[in-house]
Amino acid sequence: MELSEVMRTTFSCRQWTDEPVDDATIYRILDNARFAPNGGNRQGWHVTVVKDRAIREQFKPLIKPATNQYVAQVAAGEAPWNTIVPSAIDLEAERSIDKDFPGVNEMVEAPAVLVVSVDLSVVCSFDSILDRVGVISGASIYPFVWNILLAARNEGLAGVLTTYLSYAEAEVQQLLGLPEHYAVAAMVPLGHPVKQLTKLKRNPVEDFANVDRFDGRPFTA
Repeated sequence: MELSEVMRTTFSCRQWTDEPVDDATIYRILDNARFAPNGGNRQGWHVTVVKDRAIREQFKPLIKPATNQYVAQVAAGEAPWNTIVPSAIDLEAERSIDKDFPGVNEMVEAPAVLVVSVDLSVVCSFDSILDRVGVISGASIYPFVWNILLAARNEGLAGVLTTYLSYAEAEVQQLLGLPEHYAVAAMVPLGHPVKQLTKLKRNPVEDFANVDRFDGRPFTA
């Protein structure tokens, strides 16, 4: 496929057919994804290909509190899990109230499930001294995760980048045998999509790009 087509048709897929994904295909996906840019070319990523269904089932209760809060905040008209605007609801209480979060079962039971972690001992985090949530560390892991999704699309597959496993990072580390300095960056389910989307809705460049300043004139062609 042409690169532009892959980029414009790689969507967040949460429903797959029962068709299996063989190891050779997953290997090709990872073999291409490994060329992602990363700080200092230290390649601190690690992928756990989770085949054991019993392990996958243990993900569900670990995910639940995070998705419970997510649903509650959306219902309250809030941006869930943001670190800027204080919530008006009791988040601790909401995490314990069972709420339906569509797709969790399907994602955990997908034909292939990859858990991507990153070695924090080799990641350069320029914003670690700032009084806000860190984002810079992601530059050394999420291009790799996105490459996985692009490579999967090129194979006729589809997946989704999920991050809610990070809520229970300590438990996931123990469950998968990850060292403590490996952060859980993503869970990526993959498979043959029930429906391949070919038209994605995104804001135009003028809506998010400006010249010289945040409030400068919109950048146009």
